[in-house]
Amino acid sequence: MNDSARGYHGAGKGVRSVRTISGLWRWRHNPLRRRTDLVEAWVALAALLLVLLVTPVIGFVIGSVAEDALQQSVKDQRQSRHLVRATVVRELDRSPLEADPESSTGREARTQVLADWTAPDGTAHHATAMADLKTPHTGDHFTIWTDAHGTLVARPLDSATATTHAVLAGVGAALLTAGIVESGRRLIVWRMVRRRYTRWDQAWDRAGPDWGRTGHGC
Repeated sequence: MNDSARGYHGAGKGVRSVRTISGLWRWRHNPLRRRTDLVEAWVALAALLLVLLVTPVIGFVIGSVAEDALQQSVKDQRQSRHLVRATVVRELDRSPLEADPESSTGREARTQVLADWTAPDGTAHHATAMADLKTPHTGDHFTIWTDAHGTLVARPLDSATATTHAVLAGVGAALLTAGIVESGRRLIVWRMVRRRYTRWDQAWDRAGPDWGRTGHGC
């Protein structure tokens, strides 16, 4: 389904909900109004209010909690991870996981090398590392991220990325809540319709033996 079709489908559901809710007023004194019609309208109104009022609150709360946790993680990583200067010993065979030098910028290019570096605690290390160099040569310098003992670690999470993840978490929570509310509304309506059909079947069963008899009910 393309975006236009999704938009049309979503708009259609919104229009149906509004029409159902409008029945709360139109059907107040309508002699043809069934009790289930009124209940269905109230269910639709309750679902709409939950989506409009509760969903944003849940999204905000989840986003705020995620923001606090991720920003704390940013602080912890900045304290525990260190930028260390390493020296190229020799270039190793290129790994298939490396970026393609023909399609990447110089900043994105990374090459697997054997390197030496000194950890923040003063210990010397001699191991494989990924250098942000296109054509590394022996003696070239590059930077890597390590923990306090010199073990290679990933780049620390930055504040902007943490905020983006928190926003996405809040939006996801809001959408999930709206989906749960809509699913609950549909389930309630489905059960009401099933019950209505059951009562109709029972009424037809009671009227069946006398259906079509001349003068019946006169």
